[in-house]
Amino acid sequence: MKRTLIMFLFFGLAIPTFAQESETAPISQGDMLLIVLILVLIVALLILVIGMYVISIVRIILLEDKKQKAEAEGKVFDPSSEKSWWQKFQRSATDAVPIEKEETIMLDHDYDGIHELDNHLPPWWKWLFYGGIAWGIVYMLVYHVFDALPLQEEEYAIEMAAAKSAREELMASEGNNIDENTVEFSEEAEVLAKGKIIYDRDCAVCHAPEGQGLIGPNFTDNYWLHGGGIKDVFHTIKYGVPEKGMIPWQSKLSPSDIRDVASYVLTFVGTTPKNPPAPKGPEGEEYKPEAE
Repeated sequence: MKRTLIMFLFFGLAIPTFAQESETAPISQGDMLLIVLILVLIVALLILVIGMYVISIVRIILLEDKKQKAEAEGKVFDPSSEKSWWQKFQRSATDAVPIEKEETIMLDHDYDGIHELDNHLPPWWKWLFYGGIAWGIVYMLVYHVFDALPLQEEEYAIEMAAAKSAREELMASEGNNIDENTVEFSEEAEVLAKGKIIYDRDCAVCHAPEGQGLIGPNFTDNYWLHGGGIKDVFHTIKYGVPEKGMIPWQSKLSPSDIRDVASYVLTFVGTTPKNPPAPKGPEGEEYKPEAE
């Protein structure tokens, strides 16, 4: 016990040394909280050790007192017959009958020399059972009678609505609250630069690096299969043209990414490719911006 107390004492004195920081790097609030928690834990352990030590001393004193009383009465005192608090706790928790008293709970049933004992259920088991019944009644009243709290399906709907609202706020704050009805063409250098990166990575393989068309149609003329406005191009990229082999990109690109690449695609209109292959012939109908 003395060694344990000395060990905790030295450990507590060493904590401030470990916690010291240089003058240029002051202790952060998180580090200070950690130090406080460690000190609290050390104090709690010390209290626990001291409490156990005091309990053992009190038990020794009580046993000595019982021994003296037994000797005064001319009786022989056996310390081993005294049960500890843990043994008493186990006895009260299990309600078990000692082996020497099993005859008091033995039933008349005899199966080939094997007798049956009428043991009670452990009190902790019965209290759990009764507690489960009480909890079921409270649950029924709260959720099904008074409707004080939402059921699981209602909680799910509430959480999904909150998540959708949070997602819309996040998209709006990040410029992603864009669709085919609200998108606008952008000439900003940053937008077109991002659009070029996406186009070169995902689109050039079908439409050629300069938009002259390969498997896909040509972007350098004014003829479009699905409309040549920014909203039309955004819609085509977002939902794709599965019957022509173009996949929908809404699951791979964010709304702002689709806006960027759609704006970049429209910069090909009226340009002349400098590298092969030659531009494909007109496809679709001529697009006239003033008719939009």
